[in-house]
Amino acid sequence: MIYIQLNEDNFEYDIYSLVKAFYPKEEVKISTEPTPEDAGLLFSMQVNYSDNVLTLDGREIEIDYSDRPDTKNRLKLAIYESLSKRTGKELPWGTLTGIRPTKISLGMIEDGADDEAIASYMKDTYRTSDAKINLSLQVSHKEHELLSKIDYDNGYSVYIGIPFCPSTCLYCSFTSYPIGLWKKKLDDYLDALEKEMAFTAESCKEKSLTTIYIGGGTPTSLDEKHLEKLLTLVDKYFDTKSLLEYTIEAGRPDSITYEKLQIMKNHPVSRISINPQTMNQKTLDLIGRFHKVEDIHRVYGWARELGFDNINMDLILGLPGETIEDVKYTLDEVEKMAPDNLTVHSLALKHSARLNIDRESYDDYLIENSQTHMDICLDCAHHMGMNAYYLYRQKNMAANLENIGYATPGKEGLYNILIMEEKQTIMALGAGCSCKFVADHGKTVTRCENVKDVQLYIDRIDEMIDRKRERLREDLKWL
Repeated sequence: MIYIQLNEDNFEYDIYSLVKAFYPKEEVKISTEPTPEDAGLLFSMQVNYSDNVLTLDGREIEIDYSDRPDTKNRLKLAIYESLSKRTGKELPWGTLTGIRPTKISLGMIEDGADDEAIASYMKDTYRTSDAKINLSLQVSHKEHELLSKIDYDNGYSVYIGIPFCPSTCLYCSFTSYPIGLWKKKLDDYLDALEKEMAFTAESCKEKSLTTIYIGGGTPTSLDEKHLEKLLTLVDKYFDTKSLLEYTIEAGRPDSITYEKLQIMKNHPVSRISINPQTMNQKTLDLIGRFHKVEDIHRVYGWARELGFDNINMDLILGLPGETIEDVKYTLDEVEKMAPDNLTVHSLALKHSARLNIDRESYDDYLIENSQTHMDICLDCAHHMGMNAYYLYRQKNMAANLENIGYATPGKEGLYNILIMEEKQTIMALGAGCSCKFVADHGKTVTRCENVKDVQLYIDRIDEMIDRKRERLREDLKWL
């Protein structure tokens, strides 16, 4: 265990995240209590806050506590230098532990800074590596180009959550429920969703709708009848003809039928995801995805046959038991299909995932990701004519790397950028969803969350609509 002793509660989350980045497998405890004796500690560290001085293991650092962001950066930099010296290693993203590293570079681009100034700032302030600075700049310039067509003040986007899946994958921590247990409640769920749609359409009638994203869970776990009902409701309440993008995360091949793809094609859906995660059958069996590799090829073929011309595929690096040769095989198979988007995720071990809860059962399986893995994905993406257009990070991510979205020109996912960069209000509908109310071009972001439990969502839908109404009135002055 690693023990961090503070003289007062402050910046605990930032300290914890940075220490875990260096020591992902160690337990880290942060407390104002004295360092315990005989606790089998790997090491301990003391942080003391006092007037204009921060002391880290006896090292004094001048601090202006009235500038909290600067105080946080100085604290993290001191901890980073201490841990880097102790371990002999550097982190690719330096002290950056948040999920949106491109907000820094994009914000500076919007303020008129050139690449040299941005690179210097990220190196000096966060110790970010040259490779990640270059990646951040590439993505931020593409985001800046794509976002230039978005009306932040007079527009909004909609996310619709379908919290059902055929089964729960080994690594998954999203709020989802087995579709087999909820079939009798699907009409009730869609009725509650319709109430939210009607409220949202009325509340935002003076605004233009930019994107719609239907995610989950797995939206295509709905049967054909309920999928048709859902998309008909979307058409009823929203102006889908003016959308810049309309995405459905079809997701798992075992949830997709030709008829469901036809239903989507009959509505103005412009972008879908078909997500293999891996093309290795042994891994699919292990992680609980009950389909065959050939099912991925078949479903993808159906989508192309029906005329879908913007298809995303998700992959996960670091899945249990996968070698770099397995990753290369997956990429070879994906390249044969030639999707329009490729989203590469670094496995993140979340607390509520079965892979983490039952970790001992998987100790014999290799769980590996590295910059080499990311580089071969980059090479594959480039070979398919794709470039990086968005990225984000998660806690407990393998090798402290990132998730990257690649796309061929003109096929970039606008919603993905909007949700990450927090530039536009996103109205989120459904159980477990969270609205983001964005003001002042992202300077102010507030949230309004729906309950996660499906039955509670159905029972309390009027209460959640009232909560949204109040937040829209207070935070955005839209009502």
